[in-house]
Amino acid sequence: MKGMNFMIQDIAPHIYHNEYKPVPPDKDSYILAYTKGQIFMKQDSQNTDITFPCFRELEGKITDLYEHYIYLFSIDEERFYLIPDLDTTLLPDYKFMDIKSLRTASPRYHAFAGITGHQLYQWYSTRRFCGCCGQPMKHDQKERMMYCPSCGRHEYPVLMPAVIVGITNGDKIILSKYEGRNFKKYALIAGFAEIGETIEETVHREVMEEVGLKVKNIRYYKSQPWAFSGTEMVGFFADLDGDDTITLRDNELQDAKWVSYDEIPQNRDHLSIAQEMIEIVRQRKHTTLNNR
Repeated sequence: MKGMNFMIQDIAPHIYHNEYKPVPPDKDSYILAYTKGQIFMKQDSQNTDITFPCFRELEGKITDLYEHYIYLFSIDEERFYLIPDLDTTLLPDYKFMDIKSLRTASPRYHAFAGITGHQLYQWYSTRRFCGCCGQPMKHDQKERMMYCPSCGRHEYPVLMPAVIVGITNGDKIILSKYEGRNFKKYALIAGFAEIGETIEETVHREVMEEVGLKVKNIRYYKSQPWAFSGTEMVGFFADLDGDDTITLRDNELQDAKWVSYDEIPQNRDHLSIAQEMIEIVRQRKHTTLNNR
């Protein structure tokens, strides 16, 4: 939708290249490092600008610097890497910061690089040993894959598909809050796809499980890679089908309620697909989507 290109992956005019081309780093290539929900970087005290360390900053400090690395991706001509078991004390100008700080960091394409790198870091760090025989895994040189030379098992990056649904009824939409989450704002109904069901069936099941309602006229909106949780979010709008009584049927939701479009507060944070969908409902732009 025109005017709604503010989500965290929307980094134009920069271009994200996720093709697996493990070329060696040069001195200006960026190093991404993580630990326990934190990212290694520095941030300008006067604004939200962030900086990642470069390989040249480690020259003379690590003898085999350009031999041990994991290629992640590139944005434009800038390349990003992991260095296994990096001694971060060699870079005293940087520190570990909460990964959530990337939600408001700039430049936007570096924030996207930081959170996307974190998703790959989590995958690599949990694939060091084979889940079948326990032997060390190795990196494939032709594709982003880890393989076990002992038993032959192959492992590819895992994406978790999930739906997020804007349920409307006339001039109202359901907004919800999750139980026991750090995120305190109202959001939309969401949930993961299960084995053996279509994405559309996931919409019906999640809506029934969370608020006890039936929906119809399911309309695809757009999708979003949400690396904060390793999720591929697929957004839909749907109309209420029948009774509008909300029944919280599990322990996931703290609250869910019908809210009129006029009561939705304006939100300038469109980093997530949920907030963008809520905003276009507030502006009544969702009615132009085609039924499916």
